[in-house]
Amino acid sequence: MRKQQGITLIGFIIVASLAAFFAVLTMRMAPVYFEYMSVKEAMQKVAEEPGAFNAPPHTIRNNLAKYFDVSYVDTVKPTDIKLKRDRTGKWMILDYEVRRPIAGNLYLVAVFKHKQQITGR
Repeated sequence: MRKQQGITLIGFIIVASLAAFFAVLTMRMAPVYFEYMSVKEAMQKVAEEPGAFNAPPHTIRNNLAKYFDVSYVDTVKPTDIKLKRDRTGKWMILDYEVRRPIAGNLYLVAVFKHKQQITGR
């Protein structure tokens, strides 16, 4: 008698359910990371604009709002970004958390922190 090869039905169900679980995780978290990359890019562009170093906070936030509108950033508002000046320079600091539901009361939580030095003179 030949030896059978392959996967059993139970094994296939287990593998398929694990693959589906990780596919759902990826589909839920990929947009969060893409949005974070857009926020980071917007902060970098605003920081490098000419005159940004001496610009008042409301001008920096207005410029960020324009970039956020173009990039479809919904989670972060320009008011969430703190502006700080110290002896090393002027900084934009962002610290936020995103929660996405998976199923029922199970959530994925992503915590993002970014610090961008304002260099535009």
